[in-house]
Amino acid sequence: MTNDDPNTERPAGGETPAPTFIGVVYDLVTRHWPLVAFLSSALMLAIAHGFETFGHLAPCHLCLKAREVYWVAGTVGLIGAVLQRTPLWPRLRQPANLLLGVIFLYGTGLAIFHAGVEWKWWPGPTTCTGSGAASAANLSAMLDGSLKIEAPMCDKAAWVFLGLSMAGWNALVSLKLTVWSVLAGVRKTETLS
Repeated sequence: MTNDDPNTERPAGGETPAPTFIGVVYDLVTRHWPLVAFLSSALMLAIAHGFETFGHLAPCHLCLKAREVYWVAGTVGLIGAVLQRTPLWPRLRQPANLLLGVIFLYGTGLAIFHAGVEWKWWPGPTTCTGSGAASAANLSAMLDGSLKIEAPMCDKAAWVFLGLSMAGWNALVSLKLTVWSVLAGVRKTETLS
């Protein structure tokens, strides 16, 4: 289709239509996706550490596994952001962005699994599910310093907002990051300004 197509609507005066807000956001995010993925991963890690430090919510085994996903994605995003400034980037753009998509998709699956464990839809790892009740023997061992303190149970949500636990929110965020990674990977042109 050319600009001379009579079916193409043009504003008065033959000007190019102004880009929409969504178009501008799409262009900005997908063009700079490795950096955005790095910053998003860093933000998710900061939020998790904030809940742990200021909210005194110790992470369970699956929570720590979810953090590992963001560490890997953040590293790949940072490497991609550096490579974006090199002549190699046109050939590496699509594989790097799709690799981020695979990493975030894994994180989505892990978060859904964790949320399902919390909802008792399926059993979780034996390392972090089961009874968290303390016995009198455990209390005396804790007082004399011989009790080994274990991480919280994976099948109990420590925090819930709007009906979703942290694992549920993590699933939604990871899914969003997966979609953006794929959009950045299938983007046709790559020009940095």
